[in-house]
Amino acid sequence: MSDPYRTSIRIEAPPETVFAHFVRPELLVRWMGDYARLEAKEGGVFSVDINGVLIRGHYVALDPPRLIEIAWGEAASQTMPPGATRLRIELAPEDSGTRLVLTHDGLEPADAARHAAGWPHFVERLAVA
Repeated sequence: MSDPYRTSIRIEAPPETVFAHFVRPELLVRWMGDYARLEAKEGGVFSVDINGVLIRGHYVALDPPRLIEIAWGEAASQTMPPGATRLRIELAPEDSGTRLVLTHDGLEPADAARHAAGWPHFVERLAVA
């Protein structure tokens, strides 16, 4: 297992707005993915297609607008099956915006390298969205 991947970014929007971009399909696909099916409740479905990569899992914890935890994995993956890893999003007010801290834990080394390249791209897109 690799060390958890962690990144942080300041977003010029209130925590409620940033939170919505993780729980509303029409907002999630603005910054990540081509299609999303989300049931934003504990145990609810988290399903997003990102350029042919089928992310599958479920919401583990939701504490609006401060915390989102998702059991995250990839359909048909041997090293990261659906729900095998944990994605944790922490949101805190900062000045006139939000500090987002993203932690992805439970990744195998090969998957960790892919996510370390992908997450910076996507959080930048979220900041724009």
